[in-house]
Amino acid sequence: MSAATINPNEAAHFGALAADWWDPHGSSAMLHKLNPVRLAYIRDQIDAHWQVDARERHALAGRGALDVGCGAGLLAEPLARMGAKVTGVDAAPENIAAARDHAAGQGLAITYFAGELSALPPATFDLVTSMEVVEHVADPAAFIGELAARLAPGGLMILSTPNRTMLSKLLLVEAAERVGAVPRGTHDWDQFLKPEELTKLLDAAGLEVIDRTGLSPSAAKGFKLGGSEALNYLVAARWPT
Repeated sequence: MSAATINPNEAAHFGALAADWWDPHGSSAMLHKLNPVRLAYIRDQIDAHWQVDARERHALAGRGALDVGCGAGLLAEPLARMGAKVTGVDAAPENIAAARDHAAGQGLAITYFAGELSALPPATFDLVTSMEVVEHVADPAAFIGELAARLAPGGLMILSTPNRTMLSKLLLVEAAERVGAVPRGTHDWDQFLKPEELTKLLDAAGLEVIDRTGLSPSAAKGFKLGGSEALNYLVAARWPT
């Protein structure tokens, strides 16, 4: 992330949660419920984009993946298990320290960087992911531009973010923080992006949106793909062909 996109207050907020990141019952419990649903979407998009058999365990073998705003590695580690050579970057050094420790304990070789995306060594990646990050940066347009600059020709980008609706304000911000489902101060509703706003940012960066789906609560599973986009949604994009 360029100097214009990192919000120091946001980095400090999430860095303070680093030690708890891998605890499925701690302050990151919501992320642990979201992660399998996000992964299912990512895997579906990988299979469709590169014509991979859904039964293939190492769907990303031979490919490079970049996870931006990686936290302590909840997404980076599954991508590595899919065979990708993974790089993770996060604004909070505390998160990167936790990510490195956890990956080492799992025997996973993941390259982690703390700080600006623009400070990474020059490289592009087949897969670029950024989950629940764009709503936390200071300059969303510049951030999307930085992500696009890291996407290789023929690559795939997948983003997720909350939608700016009255329902998300009620449930994701006011209710969730009040009951402790997410740490207080995690969300600034005014920074949420509507799908058409995110699409415009991707268009401006030269990318085309190829898929979008809602991510909504499920009584049975916690969260599910499809249906309403009122709370949260995922987007897949690529370079125009």
